[in-house]
Amino acid sequence: MTATQLTKRRGPLVPPIVAALAVALCLFLAVQGHYLAFLFVSLFTMLLVGIPIAIALAGSCLMYVYLTGRVPDVVVAHRMINGIDSFPLLAIPFFILAGNLMNNGGITNRIFDFAKALMGWMRGGLGHVNVGASIVFSGMSGAAVADAGGLGTIEIKAMRDAGYDQEFAVGITAASSTIGPIIPPSLPMVIYGVMASTSVGQLFAAGLIPGLLMGAVLMVMITLLARRRGYPRDATFSVRFLGYAAKRAFLSLLTPVIIVGGIITGAFTPTEAAIAAVIYALFLGTVVYRTLTWRRLMRVSMETIETTAIILFIVAGASIFAWILTSNQVTQHVVALMGPFSDNQFAVLLFANLVLIVVGCFMETIAAITILVPVLLPLAVAVGVDPVHFGVIMVLNLMIGLLTPPVGMVLYVLSRVSHISFEKCMRGTLPFLVPLVIALLLVTFVPAISMWLPTLIYR
Repeated sequence: MTATQLTKRRGPLVPPIVAALAVALCLFLAVQGHYLAFLFVSLFTMLLVGIPIAIALAGSCLMYVYLTGRVPDVVVAHRMINGIDSFPLLAIPFFILAGNLMNNGGITNRIFDFAKALMGWMRGGLGHVNVGASIVFSGMSGAAVADAGGLGTIEIKAMRDAGYDQEFAVGITAASSTIGPIIPPSLPMVIYGVMASTSVGQLFAAGLIPGLLMGAVLMVMITLLARRRGYPRDATFSVRFLGYAAKRAFLSLLTPVIIVGGIITGAFTPTEAAIAAVIYALFLGTVVYRTLTWRRLMRVSMETIETTAIILFIVAGASIFAWILTSNQVTQHVVALMGPFSDNQFAVLLFANLVLIVVGCFMETIAAITILVPVLLPLAVAVGVDPVHFGVIMVLNLMIGLLTPPVGMVLYVLSRVSHISFEKCMRGTLPFLVPLVIALLLVTFVPAISMWLPTLIYR
């Protein structure tokens, strides 16, 4: 994940006439005094015309504050500062830096070679290798875009050279990258933990089994497609080659063990785990593999600083947005809208999933979490859903949103990496949305999948 990917203006998502009508609706709502409706419409209007999410969030909130005239300017600044003044948020720059160091230090190549030696003998082998490498790398970076940008280049080239259909290669790379923020560590879960005042350690533990479940259902789909399309076995199983690949990747494979194991055993907090990941990645890149030069290290550091600044800008802007929603009792309005279904857990979870899927199609993950947690979490808790369980549901929904237009950030990244059109990337990804939705439904309606591990460790 880079700052460019987060802030790049992709141009209007709708025709000019639709954008003009949206602007006219904003003006009408402002004149009529429907300020809360104006807040939502102005936000989505700015997104539709291509304004970056951070500016759209802050801009819509500031216009709302100006129009109502009920909130002093100092309160806005206070809310923005409080939104980012959180110790768990310190984990974000370190996890971003760790992921960038691993992508630039040759660690991803070793992980891919190990996964190929382990699973390349299966039918459609490189598809399985793709998923396996993503599962391992997810224990290091915590970001889907980092997975897609780092491993994606290696995976797509290898599958293309082996004769796989280009759309299939891009589709499975996109789908497997969504495992990254589910298996710990996870940047979205850090943000959710801050917004929901929930233990980040428990959220990390809750994501481990759902992440493995996602990998399993994707591998089932790969097997079915490989049989139907006649994809070959890409290698014969060799204990000698597996041992060589494991030895070559051993120190790299220790990274998720250090991070996840340290958090689960209580050796260090998620923030301390992020710092440990950076130190270990620096050690591998500069001392062991010697692939990180000073110039490359400076570039990685600048990318991390830029990305962190943008993420914190989004969090600060979304904090004002969330505060406005809370002060206007939007959650109570949502409960009233659901009527007789507001006390039915199945209906509430189904409603939350639908909202998150739709929002995920249009909004960046971190912004969606900071906006929707104050609205949906109280509704879920009221019907007996554990906040940790709901956090996994929310992040998994928004990961699927990364694969859907019009935003689909992972698709945009892979379109650039693979040099094929966005439309072809989307078409290749469609078959893999089916297993991901199946995993989502299982995680949503079978709480034990998420809650067994955190209950065992923390409760």
